[in-house]
Amino acid sequence: MSCLLFLVFPVLGGYALTSLYLLRNPHLLHKRKRTAFQCRHISHRGGCGERIENTMEAFTHSAQRGTEMLELDCHMTADGHVIVSHDENLLRQTGRDVDVSSLHLQDLPLYKERLEVTFNSGHFSSGADRKLALLEDVFRKFPRMPVNIEIKEMNCRLIEKVSELVRRYSREDITVWASEDDSILKKCRQVNPSMPYSFSMRRGLLLLLLFYSGLLPFFPLGESFLQCYLISVFNRTYISEERILTNKLVLLLLEKLMMRPSLFRHLSTRGIQVHLFVCNEERDMETAFNLGATGVMTDYPTRLTSFLSRPRPPLR
Repeated sequence: MSCLLFLVFPVLGGYALTSLYLLRNPHLLHKRKRTAFQCRHISHRGGCGERIENTMEAFTHSAQRGTEMLELDCHMTADGHVIVSHDENLLRQTGRDVDVSSLHLQDLPLYKERLEVTFNSGHFSSGADRKLALLEDVFRKFPRMPVNIEIKEMNCRLIEKVSELVRRYSREDITVWASEDDSILKKCRQVNPSMPYSFSMRRGLLLLLLFYSGLLPFFPLGESFLQCYLISVFNRTYISEERILTNKLVLLLLEKLMMRPSLFRHLSTRGIQVHLFVCNEERDMETAFNLGATGVMTDYPTRLTSFLSRPRPPLR
């Protein structure tokens, strides 16, 4: 038994030291990813705290305020138009209990005059523009603005249409596939493998497992973006519908497990951008960047621009 321990301990110690060294120096095993853009300022739902979410007015306002990337979601109408909308069912956004997929483009209702900001409970946005936007109009208006497109449903027609629009406007290098669902993301990559993509929920869990087992430095990663919640916004600026995420102990555990500066530094060194969301208060923006985020997603583009314009002491 003692002989076995004398053998096991040096092997485990050597593995741990090698893993730690490669975690800090991933270039020894992996070629750094070279995405076509780097962004620190991302407007969530087009900057929905300052204008009605996902409208052309919101996108234009965010671009004028210096955003470097637009985040949005897409659905398809009954007559085949790709609409920018967070929800498939329009009750929350318009007051009408109808699905985007059941309506023709000309029959889409207008947004409410005032819309509550999901990640700033009790606060509302408004604007002159209340029309649901076409994805094609976003591409036409902002030809070189990076766009993160989240696909929420396994709709092959929608995925193919989004890919077709991306190719038509020659923006495969600056348009990102995103989905929490691994099967949806696999379909997106199958339809258009030239577009960069983010981690799905399943791949994110695998990432954590690899990190804590010490295997991450040895593992190849195809993703170019990690996008995840800043855990400290829960129950403060964002009240989740998931009851488990209202439990303080659960959130404390998630924060300890997920918000790891060494993990974020490793990914960043490998050229994988880390975006934390949704940061609507300056203290959350500060926390996100101090954790090692390369970019912050916000509902308030003006607030983030102001934060980024101020000198900050270098991280230690």
